[in-house]
Amino acid sequence: MSKIYAGARLRRLREERRMSQAEMARVLAISPSYLNQMEHDSRPLTVPVLLRLTEAFGVDPSFFSERDTTRLVADLREALARELTESRVAPADLAELASRMPGVAQVLLDLGRRNQLLTERLTEVADGRGGEHDTPRSPHEEIRDFFYRHQNYLHDTDLAAEQLAEEIGIRAGEVLRALTARLADRHGVHLAAEAGDRLHHYDAASRTLHLSSRLRPGQRAFRMATQLALLEYDAELDRRTTANFPEGSATHALARIGIANYFAAALILPYRPFHAAAEEVRYDIERLTDRYGLGYETVCHRLSTLQRPRLRGVPFSFVRVDRAGNMSKRQSATGFHFSRAGGTCPLWNVYEAFAAPGRIHVQVAEMPDGQRYLWTARAVTRHRGGWGEPGKTFAIGLGCEIRHAHRLVYSDGLDLTSAATATRIGMGCRLCERLDCPQRAAPPLGRHLLIDQTSSTFVPYPVNEAQS
Repeated sequence: MSKIYAGARLRRLREERRMSQAEMARVLAISPSYLNQMEHDSRPLTVPVLLRLTEAFGVDPSFFSERDTTRLVADLREALARELTESRVAPADLAELASRMPGVAQVLLDLGRRNQLLTERLTEVADGRGGEHDTPRSPHEEIRDFFYRHQNYLHDTDLAAEQLAEEIGIRAGEVLRALTARLADRHGVHLAAEAGDRLHHYDAASRTLHLSSRLRPGQRAFRMATQLALLEYDAELDRRTTANFPEGSATHALARIGIANYFAAALILPYRPFHAAAEEVRYDIERLTDRYGLGYETVCHRLSTLQRPRLRGVPFSFVRVDRAGNMSKRQSATGFHFSRAGGTCPLWNVYEAFAAPGRIHVQVAEMPDGQRYLWTARAVTRHRGGWGEPGKTFAIGLGCEIRHAHRLVYSDGLDLTSAATATRIGMGCRLCERLDCPQRAAPPLGRHLLIDQTSSTFVPYPVNEAQS
């Protein structure tokens, strides 16, 4: 076992619990001086101490793992891309900062993003495209970041939904019956058909939940479960959202909806039985959709939330992308980095899914930092119901680090040990470090291009290495 130096995390844990070094040392059965040395990285965390930390404070051992910094380092590399290019900061420095002082790294990341935002807004104003009423970030973007920071797992919410599922008897094939009975018996809510274009509408005055006849059974169950969350989990929704977003704001309202939707998914797919089923079928998504009668996207999203301490599933990243490359959903329990600028990589298999709807595409992908992932992607289409009415088509991607890939049925027959078989992708053309990529759609940020009137290259934006 490699030595673990995690002084900053250990100190943060102690401060969050408002304990002195002497108090924590007493709990861990070590001397205060020994704890002080571990907090200053003079000594590594030992296995006995790590086990006591897990038992006494309920933290997973991965809390102290250096792999937890992968995503933070990737975010820092994006936010400080120009500083890296100008050699003002070394990549190794960012990795050490994220590992030793994650709090400082997060502040630096926030400042870097704020600087990028101000630069973009000044450019827009100078070009006559900006206005004084421009908002820096959309509420939807803030909600995505909220779930991203929580690694797409809300522990208290998940536990509350699982407890309610057990109380009302949620079982595969009996979800609609159980939800209907709970809404009627506990809240006096009855169901009715929604005749308009809305998929659902709740009338609080008449205590009527209107559901569109266009909804499939799984979609009906999800909206019924969401309404149940708003009725039974209302106080907790207010507590969680007010703690993170200004009350009365659009972001606050969206956060309530987002957490209610999370509760709904955890209610109709309770953690323990769903986790057991996923492990049993080796995360075969189509078998899980058949077993629970739910849509492909719903099952994929729930798989990306299985991060309960001591009962973790495979840590997945989940994305929903359209044909134009717009990423309307992105959640992650892994270190996979979603770019905030410059689009996504065209070599990513989520785009191949549009060519063969209904078929699951599998890809081993390698990021510029050498991390490899196993990605599955499938295109799904939703129609409003009538002839000639436009539908919605998305590619749903679900990926995990290669070290977890053997647990998935989709890894069968693949050589997971060979880097040569992986597709080399990046985090978006503007920020991608693969300078020799023939698929690049934009010049790399901060690099001097080689412009020669007498020759051309297969690479669309060759870099002048002498100047860069």
